[in-house]
Amino acid sequence: MTAAASKPIRPAAAPLRRGAVGFTLIELLVVIAIIALLAGLLLPVLAGARAKAREIGCLSHERQLGLACHMYTDDNQDALPYNYGAAEIKAAVTQGRFVNWTSPLMNWELDSDNTNTTVVTRGGVGPYTSDNHLIYRCPSDAVVSEVQARAGWASRVRSFSMNAMVGDAGYYTRSGTNVNNPKYRQFFKLGQIRAPSQIFILTEEHPDSINDGYFLNKDDSYRWNDLPASWHRGGANLAFADGHLEFHPWRYASTRPPARPDAAHLPFAIPPAEQGDFDWLMAHTSEETY
Repeated sequence: MTAAASKPIRPAAAPLRRGAVGFTLIELLVVIAIIALLAGLLLPVLAGARAKAREIGCLSHERQLGLACHMYTDDNQDALPYNYGAAEIKAAVTQGRFVNWTSPLMNWELDSDNTNTTVVTRGGVGPYTSDNHLIYRCPSDAVVSEVQARAGWASRVRSFSMNAMVGDAGYYTRSGTNVNNPKYRQFFKLGQIRAPSQIFILTEEHPDSINDGYFLNKDDSYRWNDLPASWHRGGANLAFADGHLEFHPWRYASTRPPARPDAAHLPFAIPPAEQGDFDWLMAHTSEETY
């Protein structure tokens, strides 16, 4: 028997059947449907996680500003930062005096104050913030007007304002009380606040009213003059005089207009059935004089 004849004969390979490799159209459609379903389930979770991260970032920024206010009082015989209205801020800056807690005046035009990262930290509590302009803005606040967006602006520099009844408000408080709220105490010094855990120093403010950073509402008026922000779950973060921070949800739709230019239509009268948010905020703004 020859060597060639001794080799075993291999069976012929079975011919490939058409369609035996790969997915059918139905199988592909099922996979696509499953992916779409999973994406639909995951996207809200991811969006919620991003929103929570921005809320935490906002708290961190406001905490640093609140700490800067306390450091300011330590270096100024317990005096709280100056807290001027728009006219006095502008006059002081024109004279080269950056004394207010912060100086940019916000609006929906192309004024440089809206994006001036130097002025926002100059004077006031700025020296106690390591000149970090980022902490003056909530990460959720990226609202600009159409004209600002066309100019390439992505955000403005400030989202926080100071309680109008806290600090030396210049013209408004020359008599020792605030002419806007004469029945309420004006706190010139930190030690004058008898219940520091109940009085806020800083709040997030709605972008439509934030202008001068002087957060003012008048007692018993039941009109929103300045409106708190509602970036986070329909509420705002506030920094209190004792150093703690608090998230407060707003109960009523009138307190939560959309965060866009000219959406709040301020000032406006609060509907009688929706005055609870105003009452809560005023109760944490100051104390009645006796």
